Amino acid sequence: MSRSSLSSVDGARIGLIQITVGGLLWGTTGVVVQYVHHSTGLGPVAIGFYRLAVAAVALFVLLPRLLRHVTAALRTAPLLMIVIGTGLGVYQALYFYAVAAAGVAIATVVSIGLAPVTIALWEAVRSGRMPARHTLISVLAAVAGLTLITGFQAGPTVDAPRPLLGLLAAIGAGIGYAATTIVSRHVSQSVEPLTMTASATAIGAVTLLPLALVSGGVDFAVQPVPVGMLLYLGVIATAVAYALFYAGLRTTSGTAAVILTLLEPLAAALLAVVLLSEPLTLPVVVGGTLLLGAILMTHVRPAPQPLAADLD
Repeated sequence: MSRSSLSSVDGARIGLIQITVGGLLWGTTGVVVQYVHHSTGLGPVAIGFYRLAVAAVALFVLLPRLLRHVTAALRTAPLLMIVIGTGLGVYQALYFYAVAAAGVAIATVVSIGLAPVTIALWEAVRSGRMPARHTLISVLAAVAGLTLITGFQAGPTVDAPRPLLGLLAAIGAGIGYAATTIVSRHVSQSVEPLTMTASATAIGAVTLLPLALVSGGVDFAVQPVPVGMLLYLGVIATAVAYALFYAGLRTTSGTAAVILTLLEPLAAALLAVVLLSEPLTLPVVVGGTLLLGAILMTHVRPAPQPLAADLD
């Protein structure tokens, strides 16, 4: 194998690791958001706004050069940069609405589970050939595992007062997540990960602010622990996690990237068992095994991806 081929394989594996770590960091958000919600009374959209706003402010304060880089990126590809940032905010808003209207299970399965399927179909259309067998198996195992972990139920419940509207919102969130990932992978070839993260979180925060104000406001009693949780949510679980995600997208296919980010619900489920004393049920164990199998398959067979743009 030539030196360039080895470098390509190493780059692909590093990209997979970066996205894996990002997914694990995202998995900690569920417990943190639950604590912040109960201690402050902030709604999910307001917490999403603070999450993105804290991330953007932290990046611009700690790395002032990013403002110049973000400005340059917006001048070079204004539409795509705005699409990524707006998509980040809109995805969160649609997902939060889906949770409120249709319940956590349906919202998670449909919105997150739809993304790898959508991206796999997109990449098949773009390449003009069917996805590889291991890709199809990974997608199917990942979606099945996600379904088991979230306890998918077809019928409406007390926590799902508007199941149809919630389902439509979840579908929109899933398609938006997939589309944003595709666009992000295209832009990541020419824009630094930290620049993309700063731009996306800033634009996403601006997008979520009016929705947060309408849905209950952003005021809360300032206390050390909730503020610390919001800082963790913004700096670690958003700024660092998204920077890793965008960096990994440079050498990882969209399908593989989204499969790896399914570590988020798996990590959230395990943290709920450990920290919130939720029961460890058989479906969670089986679903987690399927998810880990899909993720392991993605790591074991990382086909190096060409750096050509996904969008022309």
